[in-house]
Amino acid sequence: MDVLAIRNLKKNFGSKKVLCGLDLSVPEHSIFGFIGKNGAGKTTTMKAILGFLKLDGGKIYIMGEKVHFGKTSTNRHIGYLPDVPEFYSYMTSLEYLTLCGEVCGMDKAGIMTRSKELLELVGLGQEGRRIKGFSRGMKQRLGIAQALLNRPKLLICDEPTSALDPAGRKEILDILLAAKEQTTVLFSTHILSDVERICTEAAFLHDGKIAMQGSITELRNKQSSDGFIIETEQKWAADMLIKTFGDLRRTEQNTLVFHGGEDRFFSIMQYIAENRIPIQIIERIEPTLESLFLEVIK
Repeated sequence: MDVLAIRNLKKNFGSKKVLCGLDLSVPEHSIFGFIGKNGAGKTTTMKAILGFLKLDGGKIYIMGEKVHFGKTSTNRHIGYLPDVPEFYSYMTSLEYLTLCGEVCGMDKAGIMTRSKELLELVGLGQEGRRIKGFSRGMKQRLGIAQALLNRPKLLICDEPTSALDPAGRKEILDILLAAKEQTTVLFSTHILSDVERICTEAAFLHDGKIAMQGSITELRNKQSSDGFIIETEQKWAADMLIKTFGDLRRTEQNTLVFHGGEDRFFSIMQYIAENRIPIQIIERIEPTLESLFLEVIK
């Protein structure tokens, strides 16, 4: 079943067309990467899903229920983490989640149990400081806990790792991976390595439409590899190959990278065999989401 279904979504801001017939399906219990350049319309799409924007065309369904602008009953199925979450800085994590639970109409016992469970999940279970003393990464973790409080069917995160250092990014990605046991995760990003690390599905947003969508394996298979790594045993061998084949690029002293068709590759291999050049490794370069995305947007 699709938790989220978007059909022919259109949104303009004045004369600027941001979404131009976007179609998107997010299957249940997936971690779905919504990929696009900065300004591509990812945040606009998420605000439309939440019913915060009046559409110029198209339909959005959450758990089979249609989303209507200004009537946010479908948001009972959604947990949302904006790119820059805001909190009451004078509260502790537990106090803030308690307030959110009361606003949602949860009973007191349920609020306390769920809050402690989620604070453990995001690594804030033993944190007693006020939120004003939190780092950016800690606030992102608290934001995820708040978004999961009412056990949503869909957790939406808008660029959750974009302003974090590598350690902070890893923490957030690990939390999203753990959250998959409880919900479906949709997160927007332009960091392709994050998608490759945790996502089961992804879609590329370009020119206001979905240019490509599928499982990570399916997306990788859409692009055949055109590169090889050649590692020689000695430096003179690498020098000899570079002198003969100008399209080889050195990445390390004895390591060369080649991009091109297989006919050219076989010519290089023939030269290596005929000249008895000592080779340590020959390895095909596997296609990546980054190379595929760059191909799509070009």
